[in-house]
This record gives sequence, C-alpha cells and structure tokens, in this order.
Amino acid sequence: MTSACLLAGLVALGGCGLFKGGESNYPSQEGTGPTNPNPTGERQTIFGEGGIKLFGSGDDAKQTGGIGVNSFLWRASLDTISFMPLASADPFGGVIITDWYQDPKTPGERFKLTVYIMDRRLRADGVKVAVFRQKADAKSGWIDAPTDVSTGPKIENAILVRARQLRINSDEAGDIKK
Repeated sequence: MTSACLLAGLVALGGCGLFKGGESNYPSQEGTGPTNPNPTGERQTIFGEGGIKLFGSGDDAKQTGGIGVNSFLWRASLDTISFMPLASADPFGGVIITDWYQDPKTPGERFKLTVYIMDRRLRADGVKVAVFRQKADAKSGWIDAPTDVSTGPKIENAILVRARQLRINSDEAGDIKK
C-alpha cells in the first residue's frame, strides 16, 4: 500500500516538473501587458478582426443588426408573438421559444410557439413557426392535441408582413435623414 502511494507521489511530482529543474515550458510574456502594449499598436481581441457587434455598425447593420439573423425578421417575430410570454430568445441562433399561452376565451386549451429565423436576408422562406397545442383533460391534466396545419403558415405570413413594414419604415427613415 505504501509503495503504491509512493509511486503515485513520484508520478505526480514528475508531472509538476520537479525532476527537470523546475523550469516552465510556458511561452514568454515579455513585452506584453498593460504597461507594454503590443509593438504593432493594432488591437488584438479574441473576437477577431472586427470585434463583436451587438447592435451593428457600418453597412451591414441595416441588413443584420449585428445579430446572427435578419434584424427585420427578428423584430417582426417578437412583435407578432408579443402577446405570448417568452421562455427563451436567442438572437444569434435565431430561435424564439414562448411559454404556454392560454387564451381567456378558450380556457380548455393552450398554445406554445417556436419561431426559427433561418436566414440573414429578408426572404419569404427565412422564417419557420412550429405550433404546439394542449387540451385540458380532467383525468390527465394537459394532453397534447393536434393543431390546424394552417396555423404555422398564418403566423409566418403575419411575421413576414410585419418585417416588410419594418423594412419600409427603415428605408423611409433613412431617406428623411439624407
């Protein structure tokens, strides 16, 4: 038992570099840091050459808004389903998930939506909506129920109409500024 512990200790110390004279194999950090910025004077970041754009800037801001998907489709999706509580919204992946919504007019059923924005361009096939429906059951609680196949496309069309409105308003606002 003690020889096993001794062997394990030697292996651990060997991994620390104790038997190599204690020298480190790390790259040199000389000439860097806050008191010695990089010699080229260029800004170096982990996010790449342009950094990270949260709200967009420059020519591509009008199209993408600095997010991973089309900003008009993103905003239109949020506007269209604003009556439902949000569970999750990922502007970089283009996924919006609502929580269950129960219309006061129909207390025996509830709906949940998942909106997928699939393009950086404003296109008719750039948005997809999945609709989930449940009905109340006295014995089982909420059980899954089929939805009308036209519900998803109707919501997609409403999102596209709103996105076009936002795009037109954006273009008009740009003309006024010029």
